[in-house]
Amino acid sequence: MQISPSILSADFANLEAELKRIANADWAHVDVMDAHFVPNLTLGLPVVEALLRVSPIPIDAHLMIEDPDRWAPLYAEAGCQSVTFHVEAARDPRGLARTLRAAGARAAMAIKPATDFGPYEDLLPELDMVLVMTVEPGFGGQSFMADQMPKVKQVREAVRRHGGEIWVQVDGGVSASTIEQCAEAGADVFVAGSAVYGAEDAAAAVDELRALVTSHAH
Repeated sequence: MQISPSILSADFANLEAELKRIANADWAHVDVMDAHFVPNLTLGLPVVEALLRVSPIPIDAHLMIEDPDRWAPLYAEAGCQSVTFHVEAARDPRGLARTLRAAGARAAMAIKPATDFGPYEDLLPELDMVLVMTVEPGFGGQSFMADQMPKVKQVREAVRRHGGEIWVQVDGGVSASTIEQCAEAGADVFVAGSAVYGAEDAAAAVDELRALVTSHAH
């Protein structure tokens, strides 16, 4: 059970200090948005490269961008330990996942709330993680979509059928009040933004979230 705070809710003017506040987390979740695939613009490769130099924990780059086939490998080559592309935007998701792994990163596929997982189940052997979005991607602080829990279950069952060590990640509205239903549905990596960075003590919030799901380990 891993906690991956999203710096989308952090203070962008002080990112090194904000990363140090979550040094007890498993990952730092970095949302890259291009104002095309999603209606928001956040940060890109130069900032991620700077974060990699100072982050106390590994970085999972969540690329909410057009043309991930072209751009995602650069994040893996820069040293992101996990790179997540949106399957809706990828021309060749299988080839892209293989390229990410060859560059030394964990390859992860994200699906938006309206996207059905079924057509992509055959990609599982190429993947290290599947991200089920529990909000419409683009902005932090949105309400959790409980109607995505059956999809989390569906992904977890598919992973069991296929075997292999594939993580199931949820991202969006994850907090102390929603994280347990995510774990019960089969998630084991939890992205939390405002629930961590909105807390006075971010590290304590990470510990609290981890404690809530530790009993659900499957």
